[in-house]
Amino acid sequence: MNLPNKLTILRMILVPFFVFFMLVDPSIVPYEYAKWIALVLFCVASITDFLDGQIARKNNLVTNFGKFMDPLADKILTCSAFICLIVTRPESMPAWIVIIIIAREFVISGFRLVASDKGVVIAASYWGKFKTNFQMFAIILLIADFGGPVVFVIEQILVYIALILTIVSLVDYLAKNIDVLKEGGEE
Repeated sequence: MNLPNKLTILRMILVPFFVFFMLVDPSIVPYEYAKWIALVLFCVASITDFLDGQIARKNNLVTNFGKFMDPLADKILTCSAFICLIVTRPESMPAWIVIIIIAREFVISGFRLVASDKGVVIAASYWGKFKTNFQMFAIILLIADFGGPVVFVIEQILVYIALILTIVSLVDYLAKNIDVLKEGGEE
């Protein structure tokens, strides 16, 4: 297994630890400590997303495993974070937005499975990467929870940009890959 794929797996391994610190009972780990540990774990996981792609492209280590698992690892990380933020920051992370984000991820994952069944690997698109980056920036700011009205407005702007990019990237994936859904014959 090459280094980029190991980084992708590391990102997936970090998710349960991240979720633990996001949701841990304050009597076990005080909130101020837990949120900073969760933030560090999320940032490390996010950095692996950047590094695995850079290393894979630079060293010609792009694999079908990486094309499939890298976006899946991103989805697991960001969806876990958004779900945790519904619990820890409901005023900043409305559940309806998280539902749209997760629904998009299910649609794209299903789409990728159909494509995979036909021997086609759909790699992450520019819009998908852009969406993931905005989601990660929004999540980092929401976890840090600096407080104050100005920060709240910035958080909300990032959340809504991430939502818009989520929808745009969905439309982009479907438009570019609609042929994958076409059947050769009826069953």
